[in-house]
Amino acid sequence: MLIGEVARRSGVSTRMLRHYDRLGLVRPTGRTVGNYREYSGADIRRIFHVESLRSLGLSLKQIAQALEDPEFTPAALVGDLIRGIEERLEREQELLRRLRAVDATRPEGWPDVLRIVELMHGLGSPDAARRQQAVLSPASAVSFAPDQPVSEDVPVPVDLLAGAVLAEADPNVAGALRWALARAGDDGLSTVAAGIHSGDVAVRRRAVLAVAGMPGAEATAVLADALGDDDFLVRGNAAVALGSRGVAAAVPVLVTMIVEGVKDVDAAEALGILAREHSHADEIVKALGAELAADTPVRIRLAQAMVEIPGTEDLLQRLAQDEDGSVALIAAAFLTMRGR
Repeated sequence: MLIGEVARRSGVSTRMLRHYDRLGLVRPTGRTVGNYREYSGADIRRIFHVESLRSLGLSLKQIAQALEDPEFTPAALVGDLIRGIEERLEREQELLRRLRAVDATRPEGWPDVLRIVELMHGLGSPDAARRQQAVLSPASAVSFAPDQPVSEDVPVPVDLLAGAVLAEADPNVAGALRWALARAGDDGLSTVAAGIHSGDVAVRRRAVLAVAGMPGAEATAVLADALGDDDFLVRGNAAVALGSRGVAAAVPVLVTMIVEGVKDVDAAEALGILAREHSHADEIVKALGAELAADTPVRIRLAQAMVEIPGTEDLLQRLAQDEDGSVALIAAAFLTMRGR
């Protein structure tokens, strides 16, 4: 079969067939009477083998090795191909994320695009101070021309901030990101809320702190969902935020925080808000009273917490008569302070 007929039947161009011939990858083995090269059935099968391997992403050099070396095993090469494709997909996904972040700002000109790109570079810096600076002082790009001023009101991509806050381990940078995210409104809530269900506990902790800084009923619902988290810090930070919002469901977790001595001052303040401003004093007093049989350090923390919470005078009276002198002394002192 001559080259033109092979090209029509195989779908491989004559130019590519000649290229295969020059490389020695597929050489026609026959000759016509007129001394034209002619492809045999075996040659055509080899063409299809080459095309099949090309469809898997193999280079022509790799294909030649695979077809010529009888000891060649595909496992390692296929594994390398998989890893290469995964890395390329990651790069493509990162590029897509950046393009979407730029598009979300509706830039009016290339200087605005450069501002967002510079912000993304800053957030991706290995230096924590550089990342914090990028959040607090959005970069200004150099204009392409004097008549192309950089807009001062280019919005920061909220999804970009939300994604960064879930990944940020440095507490100072994370605080700056939460501040910027809170200023940007609740547009990034869905992105941050997804972190509440992450399998990584560090991401869940960052997510709940970020949501705590966002106002609104939707953020409150996300925080309420976090009360059932397996991690005590996730539950605790959600409970403290919910307490300041008047959500009584946080009471059991807040009381447990005082008992465990984990952010107990924050928990006491949240219980005080619930009791003073949201009329939940009775259930708080009942929950605290159920813990008075705990050991001495716990009873001391309970007494300290009660200073912040109205309606706990009777509980403090009981602790002022505690069999442990240190507990009784502290409780009595707090009663005196409240009386004044």
